[in-house]
Amino acid sequence: MSGIVGTIVEAWDELRIHKLRVLLALIGVAVAVTAITGVTAVVQMMNQAFKESADRQSGRSVTIDLYAWPTGAGGTTPPTAEQYATEFDRIVERYDITYATRHVGGPMRFRFPTGTAIVNAQVVDPDFGVITRFRTTQGRWFTDADTQRFAPVAVVNEAFLAALGVTDLSSHPTVLLGTDTPVRTEVIGAYHDEWSDAPPSAYLLYDHVTRWGLLGADMANQTPTFKVWVPPDLAAELRPLLKRDLAGALPGTQVEVPEPYTGQNVLDGATRWVVLGIGGFSLLLGGLGLVNIALVTVRFRIREIGIRRSFGATSGRVFFGVLMESVVATVVAGVVGVVIAVAVIKNIPIEKVFGGSIEDVPPFPVAAAVTGMVCATTVGALAGLIPAIVAVRVKVIDAIRY
Repeated sequence: MSGIVGTIVEAWDELRIHKLRVLLALIGVAVAVTAITGVTAVVQMMNQAFKESADRQSGRSVTIDLYAWPTGAGGTTPPTAEQYATEFDRIVERYDITYATRHVGGPMRFRFPTGTAIVNAQVVDPDFGVITRFRTTQGRWFTDADTQRFAPVAVVNEAFLAALGVTDLSSHPTVLLGTDTPVRTEVIGAYHDEWSDAPPSAYLLYDHVTRWGLLGADMANQTPTFKVWVPPDLAAELRPLLKRDLAGALPGTQVEVPEPYTGQNVLDGATRWVVLGIGGFSLLLGGLGLVNIALVTVRFRIREIGIRRSFGATSGRVFFGVLMESVVATVVAGVVGVVIAVAVIKNIPIEKVFGGSIEDVPPFPVAAAVTGMVCATTVGALAGLIPAIVAVRVKVIDAIRY
């Protein structure tokens, strides 16, 4: 063990002596390691950003949608909204599903200071926010406790706030919802408009609109869509069971359960390998430069190597010593490259680069850092192999000639 440590220390001392000769080659190695490590981390962050964007559109992986509508087959009476909700709750309880929501959308009338306006509203349960990663810019999303409130609450977009004549929620703004018997509704959260000049829109709780009879004629005749978020390994098994149970509990209805969105890594293909290939090529160039510098250095050290051999240094000791010079150099360059990659990745302005913040920021991949260090060490070993073989072949008599 002491021999190995001594060889490493000796290699480090030689690098300090010839630091100007190896500096440029090591810069290339450090840049390549930074590229390999950083690209792996950035790919993970970009995948997460795309995944969260898709989750907001389709629900998390795996979200199963259940659609049911009456067919009137056999003279059956169409189920009421309460029957749909009751059977859905039974299914959720039966299969111990943690996150589930009803969803129906359509026009609803709100009384703004400038007059009554029709607003596109989405009526959901609190779990909808978790399933779709819903984000508010002000205030908050619904909680289970909100379903027991004595007055409805709403989460609205910025255009809705502008129609109310307010810019924030500090004044606890309210708005009248409904026509004949309007109900005062408090705004508890706000979110960004989907596009510029977007019209007012709002989210309301399903329990609230049914309790106060706020569903318009169009929405009252709609059958709610049911969304459940299930573990990926159980999705294939649960799909036919959910369809069977809901259809069996509601005779005269047709139930459809489309293939759910399961997510995908959009950048784990050719793009990643192309960038890693460029980083590997940079490593190769840095290694070749290191080989040339090491060969020149060995030629200048023939007298030193011959004297060491005359004092009893074995071929193995000389070989290992010269080899370790390249390995230690590339390991140091690899450490520098990994540190630079970590510093850059940790300071990336996520909102500017990815167009929005990432809710679940992936940790810096340790595997990427290990891969970078392994590549650097391997290149160092290969770069030091030829100079080490040349050094072993140096004879004692050569020391006299120099």
